[in-house]
Formats: sequence, structure tokens, C-alpha cells
Amino acid sequence: MKLERLLGYPTEPRTLDDLRDRDWNFDPHRLAELVAAEGWHRDDRRQALPSEPPGDPAPGGSFEQAKVLVRDYEFAEGSAVHAIFAQDAPLEGRDMLLVGRFLGLDFRLGVRVFQVIDERRTEEDRPVEVWGWGYRTLAGHLERGQMSYEVRKWIDSGAVEFRIAAVSHRAYVANPLVRIGFALLGRREQTKFYGHTCAVMARRTAGAVGVPTA
Repeated sequence: MKLERLLGYPTEPRTLDDLRDRDWNFDPHRLAELVAAEGWHRDDRRQALPSEPPGDPAPGGSFEQAKVLVRDYEFAEGSAVHAIFAQDAPLEGRDMLLVGRFLGLDFRLGVRVFQVIDERRTEEDRPVEVWGWGYRTLAGHLERGQMSYEVRKWIDSGAVEFRIAAVSHRAYVANPLVRIGFALLGRREQTKFYGHTCAVMARRTAGAVGVPTA
């Protein structure tokens, strides 16, 4: 038996099919209450991408190219996490099995896309075009919470950015080695992943639109 199985936890999903009947491992209706009461982490990371002329997103421009990377989870390229999902499944409601390398072992973490964002809104009295999606953690995940990935274009200036917004907290795991290890190193790996994805988005988007990078 592999070491991963010896140190695994009973509710860890092994295949994409294992996620089908799983529910969230927290109550989304109580999210604001949980965040306030339990001191969850709040993260909001933004990465500037190549800009466009002001106005609607340009065909084949930075905004559209970044959308493709976000839609297909390509921002995780080269990270300690890769995603398994049905390529032909609709984005909203899509189950994803995230396989993360943690403490030298592979852990399988289930999430489900709960929203797709495609709108123009007003923020700080400025119009911004937003496209993205968000997922929530399923039973058996090492964390509880939700995360969204967005591509945003400010209509007035043409600035384009990638945004990660998340609220998260450790889930209870019965295995003491996994629980202690994740408590000590999990946050470090989480923030490392954020930095990696921002760098990938900047590099890949620039390459797609022909902007030189340092």
C-alpha cells in the first residue's frame, strides 16, 4: 500500500466520480458568521496583465486571452496542484478533483464550481468588465471555504487584471500527522500557490498577446 494511503484520511476522494454525491463541508449561508467567529483567512490578490485600449474588451486581446487561461485552470501550470475534471462538463456545477503535493505526499481535494461571473459592474464609481468563476470545498477537503478567479478590465483606462479572492479555514482531519502538518505548513503552501498563479497569468497572457516580458 502506498504511503499516501497509509497517511490518508477516510473521506479523501480518490476519483472524480467520488465527488458526485458530496456536499459542501461548510454552510455557505453561514459563511459571514463563520468568517467572523472563527478567524478565517481572507485573501484578495491582484495581478496586472497587459492593458488594452479603453472600452469593451478587444477581440483576441489581453482580457480574452486571460479568460481562456482561467476557464481551463491553466494558471496552475507548474504548481504543486493540478486539476482533474470532465473537459466537456458545463463550467457552472463542474466537479473538480484537485491533486495537491503536500508534505511530500499527494492529497486529493474535491471542489465544485458554484458560480460563473460574466458581467459589467461598477466599482469605486468606475465600470469594470468581469469574467470568472468560483468554487466551494466539498466533504473530505483539508480546508473549508470558497475561492474565485476573475479576469477584470477597467473600461475607462483599459487596465486588465487577474484577481484571486478567497475565504478559507482548516477543516478537521482525524489523522493527526496530516492535521498537524497542514496546520504548520498549509498556509505557507496556500500563499505560495497564489504567487505562482499570478506569475503564470502574467507570463502566459503577455505571451499570448505578444508583449515582451523581462
